[in-house]
Amino acid sequence: MSTLIPQRLVDAQNTGIQQLFAFSSTAFDGLEKLTQLNLQVVKATLAENEALMAKALSAKPEELIALSTSLVKPTAEKLTAYSRHVYEIMSGVQSALTATAPSQYQQHARDAQGFVESLTKSASLGTNIVEAE
Repeated sequence: MSTLIPQRLVDAQNTGIQQLFAFSSTAFDGLEKLTQLNLQVVKATLAENEALMAKALSAKPEELIALSTSLVKPTAEKLTAYSRHVYEIMSGVQSALTATAPSQYQQHARDAQGFVESLTKSASLGTNIVEAE
């Protein structure tokens, strides 16, 4: 039996493992970006809430209503910006993963076809040897 077949299996496994780590790295980078974004949002929100609380404690009762209504538009804008950032991060991760997927699929298909052809050749050679004896 040829040692070429086990080597092809090892090569295919190594390629698969490298691809898995590449995909994992891309996904982890996206997760890291989301975590950084969320930390920034939490820090900014805490600072804004502290300033808002200071204003609310020093405001007159009639000023509290104006203060609460003045927060609606900036809050909606912040939520929109946050959603846009999350979408950009997720879109970037998806693009990176889908960009490599078709070429990886084609490579796997070629490797599988080559393996089957090699296996077929080895099997037919083995048959010829048995018949010759």
